[in-house]
Amino acid sequence: MSKRDYYEILGVDRSADDKEVKKAYRRLAMKHHPDRNPDDKESEEKFKEATEAYEILSDEQKRAAYDQYGHAGVDQNGGGAGFGGGGGGFGDIFGDVFGDIFGGGGAGGGRSRSSRGSDLRYNLELDLEEAVKGKTVKIRVPTQVKCNPCAGSGAAKGSKPEMCGTCHGAGQVRMQQGFFSVQQTCPHCRGQGKTIKNPCSSCQGSGVQEEQKTLSVKVPPGVDTGDRIRLSGEGEAGAQGGPSGDLYVQVSVKEHPIFVRDGKNLYCDVPITLIDAALGGELEVPTLDGRVKLKIPAETQSGKMFRLRGKGVEPVRGGASGDLMCRVVVETPVNLNKKQKDLLREFQATLDKEGTKRHAPQKHSWFEGVKSFFDDMKL
Repeated sequence: MSKRDYYEILGVDRSADDKEVKKAYRRLAMKHHPDRNPDDKESEEKFKEATEAYEILSDEQKRAAYDQYGHAGVDQNGGGAGFGGGGGGFGDIFGDVFGDIFGGGGAGGGRSRSSRGSDLRYNLELDLEEAVKGKTVKIRVPTQVKCNPCAGSGAAKGSKPEMCGTCHGAGQVRMQQGFFSVQQTCPHCRGQGKTIKNPCSSCQGSGVQEEQKTLSVKVPPGVDTGDRIRLSGEGEAGAQGGPSGDLYVQVSVKEHPIFVRDGKNLYCDVPITLIDAALGGELEVPTLDGRVKLKIPAETQSGKMFRLRGKGVEPVRGGASGDLMCRVVVETPVNLNKKQKDLLREFQATLDKEGTKRHAPQKHSWFEGVKSFFDDMKL
């Protein structure tokens, strides 16, 4: 009985690359695997057929022989092995294709077990002025760095890590259960693929050491609470000589006694006297760049907002500077003496003669609203 074409079995073109071949086999193997189709002879045969086709087409020399001579070419090479021929066997094939699912490659792969170090976080608290104008600050960070005596290998000077005898450097051990091959982390080397018989006395074989280091952090103008500054490679050292992680400086801006920040705008309350509010005037208000004059028009009401353009914050990501919003708060006089109280009563009497509608329109409007409310309730 003649065999089917291997390309036809996997459903790929003759020009298909290794990735396409592997993807096609994975799809068919998952579909027809005997564990998914118990007591289904047809699925089992298709599974064997796909595995045989993959074994030939995934091997460069076998594929070349098959392309030139067909099945006869691979039969002469001990091909058509599928489950028992001269190839690596089903366990190696299935582990190669599905090894990434179960956490590792085939045994003896010699894969490097180095890994990137962890990222670190440092909380940096700034005054508002420092955050707005920017500055360079020095910080001390506790971290793990590559051990100098062993250069991060974990082995004492004059020695080096050796290949694990249990997993032969793969970091994984394989258990075969029927058709299914499962890989687990090697219990001897704990997935490193190497063992250290003579550990470094400085780091006890870990390859890293605890250290306090001083770093210079350039804080750009305009940063705000929640912003992060990334220092590449200043995190913890990687395991087994791997690259270091990064350090993220988390910015937090302290509360300010005068200003409140909202994005690129600043807000502040400016207390003024009753006389300034009634007659108007000019007063000095603070900004982060110094004092400026603020003109208060006559008859200014408490809560009136004045905008000083460009006196806010220049955004850290660029753009026009924000504004300073000054809210005037009319302060009621306190600690009055008898003469001052008499003068205010006399002043109040002159206002009452002309009526609240003229001199206190908001008060007049409010009382009219209250009167209308109670009149409606009587109906």
